[in-house]
Amino acid sequence: MAYHFENVKLEKGMYGRSGHTFSQTLEELDPSEHYSGTALEGLDAFQRQLKRFDIKVKGAGSDMVEKFFHTSESAVLFPEFVSRVVRQGMEEESILSDITATVTRFDGMDYRSIASVPTEADKKLLRVEEGAAIPQTTVRTQENLVRLHKRGRMLVASYEAIRFQRLDLFSVTLRQIGAYIGRMHLEDAIKVLCDGDGNDNAADTFKVGTSPISGTAGTLSYDALLDFWSQFDPYTMNTLLVSNDMMLAMLKLPEFQNPLTGLNFQGTGTLTTPQGAKLLRTSALGSGKLIGLDKNYALEQICGSEVTVEYDKLIDRQLERAAITSISGFAKLFQDASKVLTV
Repeated sequence: MAYHFENVKLEKGMYGRSGHTFSQTLEELDPSEHYSGTALEGLDAFQRQLKRFDIKVKGAGSDMVEKFFHTSESAVLFPEFVSRVVRQGMEEESILSDITATVTRFDGMDYRSIASVPTEADKKLLRVEEGAAIPQTTVRTQENLVRLHKRGRMLVASYEAIRFQRLDLFSVTLRQIGAYIGRMHLEDAIKVLCDGDGNDNAADTFKVGTSPISGTAGTLSYDALLDFWSQFDPYTMNTLLVSNDMMLAMLKLPEFQNPLTGLNFQGTGTLTTPQGAKLLRTSALGSGKLIGLDKNYALEQICGSEVTVEYDKLIDRQLERAAITSISGFAKLFQDASKVLTV
């Protein structure tokens, strides 16, 4: 049986279409729905092209990098392979999905988000009497723009140095590049959670030992955590970002040393705080700090572009200095949905 994917013409120009990724262009030329009920069901258009040129990218039997360059058409697939593996590295250890309420795709470098800043009276669900005015929720655009930042790494390697390397091994380096880029985006997100996005919406900061947080400055206690948790009404502190030293301090609290908590931690490495928040440790947060947030209302991620590579250089085997970048930014949604605790 002849398949359409075997006759798709691959060329550099498929990367340069405005508003379309290489994968989207491939899907338009070779829709996946045409393969329903066949042996190729479950593969996307790019994976079918790998099959077309018999390029194995995973496992002990993976091909060498030079397999992509056996023909001019198969070489066109190499930048997309690099992009996909870098994205995999960004997503493997990323906690961004655990702290962002929504992701917005945006083509540009300056983005204006929306906001609703209710007063205490606006938050109350009052009964509406017959003929009375219905309370309003005002949604407006933010005064200042949210600036997106390009983050990336430079891939520095000659084609001769990597041509005989297995794709599975080369992928390890690409995933590490993705992890670096993901870490940069996480640092941007944490900065916006703490300091705001330039629209006078920095998070409220509390300090242990200073009202309303009980305890002694410099020491994390369970009572201090409870006081911090109580500051979130009407939001819910369902996520807790902690620095490495604060994670260690929390593990040493007597309240975390019950048998069930210990069993979960020893068996899976996962902890759930007594307040029911998801506990996330990151070295991107400064020592002595915790960020509590309502994940559903705190942060918007704006993606200016997916992972992009200098496809001309990669296709032409000019890998000496090929940039791999990603454009992203963050906007605060509801100011009171995130708060900072300093120990």
